[in-house]
Amino acid sequence: MKSSTSGQNTPDHQQAPFGIFRPTDTQNVKRGTLVGIVIFLLFALLLVRILLLQTLGFEKYQNKVINQLTTEAEVVAERGKIHDRNGVVLATNITTYRVFIAPRTIEACAAEDGKDYAEKIATGLSDILDTTYENVMKQTTYTKYLDRTIARNVDEDTAALVEAFIDEEGLNDMVFLQAGSQRYYPYGTLACHVLGFTGSDGAGQYGLELQYNSVLAGTNGKYITARDSHGNEMPYEYQSYIEARDGHAIITTLDVKVQSVLEEQLRTTYIESGGANRASGIVVNVKTAEVLAMATYPNFDLNDPRTLNEDCQAVLDSSGYAEGTEEYLKLKQELQLMTWSNKAVTEVYMPGSTFKIVTASMAYEENLVVENEHFNCPGYHIVGKTRIRCHKTTGHGSLTFAEGLQQSCNPILMMMGARIGQEAFYEYFRSFGYLEKTGIDLPGEGISIFYQEDHFSTLDLATSSFGQNFKISPIQQIMAVTAVANGGYLMTPHLVKEVQDEKGNTITTYGEDVKRQVISGETAEKLAEILEEGVSGGGGAKNAYVAGYRVAAKTGTSEKIDKKNEMDDGKDYYVCSCVGFAPADDPEIAVLILVDEPTKGVLYGSYVAAPYLANVMEQVLPYLGVEAVYSDKELANMAVETPYITGWSVNAARKYAEEKGIEVEIMGEGTLVRDQSPAAGVKMEKSRAKMILYTEGNQSPALVTVPDLLGKTAVAANETLANRNLNIRIEGTNNYLSGTGAVAIEQSPAAGTQVEEGTVITVTFRNKDESD
Repeated sequence: MKSSTSGQNTPDHQQAPFGIFRPTDTQNVKRGTLVGIVIFLLFALLLVRILLLQTLGFEKYQNKVINQLTTEAEVVAERGKIHDRNGVVLATNITTYRVFIAPRTIEACAAEDGKDYAEKIATGLSDILDTTYENVMKQTTYTKYLDRTIARNVDEDTAALVEAFIDEEGLNDMVFLQAGSQRYYPYGTLACHVLGFTGSDGAGQYGLELQYNSVLAGTNGKYITARDSHGNEMPYEYQSYIEARDGHAIITTLDVKVQSVLEEQLRTTYIESGGANRASGIVVNVKTAEVLAMATYPNFDLNDPRTLNEDCQAVLDSSGYAEGTEEYLKLKQELQLMTWSNKAVTEVYMPGSTFKIVTASMAYEENLVVENEHFNCPGYHIVGKTRIRCHKTTGHGSLTFAEGLQQSCNPILMMMGARIGQEAFYEYFRSFGYLEKTGIDLPGEGISIFYQEDHFSTLDLATSSFGQNFKISPIQQIMAVTAVANGGYLMTPHLVKEVQDEKGNTITTYGEDVKRQVISGETAEKLAEILEEGVSGGGGAKNAYVAGYRVAAKTGTSEKIDKKNEMDDGKDYYVCSCVGFAPADDPEIAVLILVDEPTKGVLYGSYVAAPYLANVMEQVLPYLGVEAVYSDKELANMAVETPYITGWSVNAARKYAEEKGIEVEIMGEGTLVRDQSPAAGVKMEKSRAKMILYTEGNQSPALVTVPDLLGKTAVAANETLANRNLNIRIEGTNNYLSGTGAVAIEQSPAAGTQVEEGTVITVTFRNKDESD
C-alpha cells in the first residue's frame, strides 16, 4: 500500500534536520503579539510618567532645573525714612556694598592658567577690608558655592578701593561688589530710645523701627541670573528682574528742637544729681496727645547700638569679671538691654507726691472739699493701728486742702482719701487709665502694679492717696496729668502723625483719640489754679517757676522700699520727679522729668527735677509760639541787655544807658567812649545794674576778685557783687530779688577769678525746701 501526504492533516510541528526544533507560523504570531503588548504597555507607562512629570510634578522639577542653572540676587527695598513733625530726617539710608568672591571660578581660572588667584585675592582684600588674610583664603576653598561673602556694609570710599583692586588685577570674574542699603541716623543719639534701630537683616528691632516695621520695610525684589557649570552668566534671555517696592515714610510727632532741649536737661540733672538708674522725660501736647519729645539718659548711638554707652561700660569694667567669662557676658547682656530700654514707656515707678494731683481731682470732682475748711497736720496720721508720718515731721499745722496740696502734706491727703473711699478711689484710678496701657505706638509698654480691687484696704487707700506703695509708668502719669490740663479728657498718646509713600503722598493720618472724660472742666480749672499758685507762691514746686509763664506743677519724691529691702545695705533709694503743664490758664504742653536713684545733693523732686522742668518750659514755650505775659513785679525785675555804646559821646552814652535803667560810671576825662564793661549784648538784673565806660586816655580797666556767693540769697549776693562794681545775672529762682529764700548753688566765673569791673557774674539759685 502506497503512502501519500496528499489529503493528510499537516502536523503542528515538524522535526528539522539534525534535531533542531522550529516553531510554526501560529506560534510566531502569538509570541510577536505578546512582545508587542509588553512594549506597548512599557511605552504607555512611560507616557503616563512623562504626563505626570509635565503636569502634577511640573513645578517641582522645573524648580530643580532652574535652581541648578540659576542664581538669585535679592533686590532690597529702600526702607522708608523717619521724619520729625517739621520734615527733619531722623532715620534714612546710605549706600553700602557687599564684597563677595566666586570660589568655583577662582579654582577654574587657577587650573586653566596656573596662577594662584586665591593668594592674590586674600592679600588684596585683607589689606583693604576689615578682615583677615586667613578668612579670605578659607572662603576661596568653598568651591561648591557660586559666591561667598567677604564683607558687608562697606562704605563707598572702601568700595572704590576694592573696585580699583579688581580692575588692576583683572579679577572681574572672581571678585564682585553688590550695592545695598544701610540704615543711618543723622543725629546719632537723638531720640534713640524712641526711634529704635534695625538689625543686620534690615528689620526693625526696637522703638518706632519695630512698631512700624511693616510700613517702613517695603517688599524686596529679585534679580535672577542663569549660569553655566562654571558659574558664568548665560545670555540675557535667561535673566529676569522682579522690582522691589520701597517702604513708606513716617512723619512723627517729635520735634527736633524740643527733643534736644529735653535731652540736654535730662543729661544735666542726671550728672548733677548722680542718677544711678537713669533719668527720663516726656513732653506732650495736651490738646492732641502728640508726643513732642521723649528721652532716657544715658543714651546710645543708633549707628552703633551694640556698643555700650560710657556709663554701662564703666559698670562692666568695674564688675571684676574676666572678659569673655559667663558672668561677664551675662552682665554685658543685662547692661545692653538696660541701655536700650525706653524708661518712659517700658518701666514702672512709684509716682510719690505727683500723684496727689489725681487724688485732689477726685476730691474736687466729688465735691468733698469744703471752701476754707482747715485740716490739722501734726506731722503724722494714724490709719487703724498704723502711724504714717508726714515728710515734715514737726507738722504743717492748720492748712486748707489747697494749701495742703501745695505743701504736699501727706496727712491731709490721707484724710481726703478716706472721704473719697476705697470704691470711688479705685474707680477713679481705673478711669484715669492707671489699670490699662496707654496704647502709645511703641513696643513693650509697661503696665502698672496696683492692688486687687477686693483686697484694697483702708491702709492701702491711705498710702495710695499720696502716691506710695504702687507703681505706674511715666507715660501713664503724664497722660493722667494731661487729662487735668486739657479739661478732663483722657487721651491716647501717639508718636506718628502720618504715613507717606515715596512720592510724598499721604496714605494714612493719625489724629486725636479721646478715651473718656474723667473729670469736669471746672475741676480741671480749679486744679490748674492751685498747682500754679504752688509754683508762683510758697508751694513746694517753686523751683519750677518761669518768668512770664504760669506753670502748674507738682513735685514728688518716692521711696523705693522694695529696692531698700532687696539691698539691705542701710541706704535709702528714691525716685525724684516733677510733672507740670503751662500756661496754666490755657495749657499747651505737659512735661515730666524723672531721676531714678539720685545720689548727690538734696534728694527731693523739688531740687532734682523741678528746675529742669522749668528750663524745658522756658525754652520750649516761646519756641512753640506761646508768648510770655509778665506781671508788673516781673517787669520791674527783668534782666536788661547791655547796649553797644562804644564810640559814642559820653553824654549820649550816659543818657541812652540810663534810659534802660542802667547806672553809668565814667572812667577818664575824655568826651568819647573807647571801651565798655560789660560788653554789648550781655544780660544782667536791673536792680543795681551798672556799666563802666572808659574814655580816651584812661588807663586799663581795673581788675577785681570774684567773691564766693554759694549759700547766699539773691539779695545778699547782689549786694556783695555791687560793692565790688560787679553785676549779677540770676538763674533758677522765682521773682528774682524778692527774697524767696532760694540760695546760690552755682556761680560763673568761680570765686577767686580775676575779672574786670562791671563784669556780669551768673549765679544759679534754688529753693532747698523739702515739701514733696
